[in-house]
Amino acid sequence: MHPLLALKTLLLACACLLMLGCNSSPTAVTVEQLLKTGQSWTGTPYTWPDGKPEFTVVKITLPANTALKWHTHPMPNIAYMVAGELLVETEDGMHKTTLKPGQVLPEMVNTSHRGTSGKAPVELIVFYAGTPGMPLSH
Repeated sequence: MHPLLALKTLLLACACLLMLGCNSSPTAVTVEQLLKTGQSWTGTPYTWPDGKPEFTVVKITLPANTALKWHTHPMPNIAYMVAGELLVETEDGMHKTTLKPGQVLPEMVNTSHRGTSGKAPVELIVFYAGTPGMPLSH
């Protein structure tokens, strides 16, 4: 068989296998609740900002061995850890927690805190629930 014809036959066979695999349907839809709360991780109840709601979702990548600046958030927000390990602490030193991949953290509102990455870079997705024009942090 000519090498070009053999390559075409191989590619056609791979395409057919991929199509067969793609046509398989999932056996069930699954839903896993990651978090349901009305308070931050320190136990402080959330209040909703006045005005029309505006949701913002950001992906944050933090290099290894890096501390964020102390900051606050004026609105409720939730962080989902994708990769790495992140120590989260309040500026007053009263609260500390460590996040690992797959964990969810309901962040604090108007309480100074920061995150510090470990030996590996950190990747997290943060969902903010504010109002138009409201800054995500101070």
